[in-house]
Amino acid sequence: MKKAGFARKDVLREEYRFSDFRHPTVLGKYAARMKDISNIVVLSPQVATVFHNDAEVNRALLSLIRTARSSATGRGTATRRGQKRAA
Repeated sequence: MKKAGFARKDVLREEYRFSDFRHPTVLGKYAARMKDISNIVVLSPQVATVFHNDAEVNRALLSLIRTARSSATGRGTATRRGQKRAA
């Protein structure tokens, strides 16, 4: 059975003050924990202007990783004289 006269007030404000909350708030309370468990990377402004979204960044980094790995193993790389290395 429902209680009569109980109306829930779910209204979001545009801004909140710290005094609006019952308990004291702490800025950055979970910042250290998030730093330890996340892998967020902040790009420099010069790099960020080149990429439009995270998919482009991932595509470029994966391409760089593939190139670095193939260079390290010597597959598909040319010598200084332009000849292919023997595998």
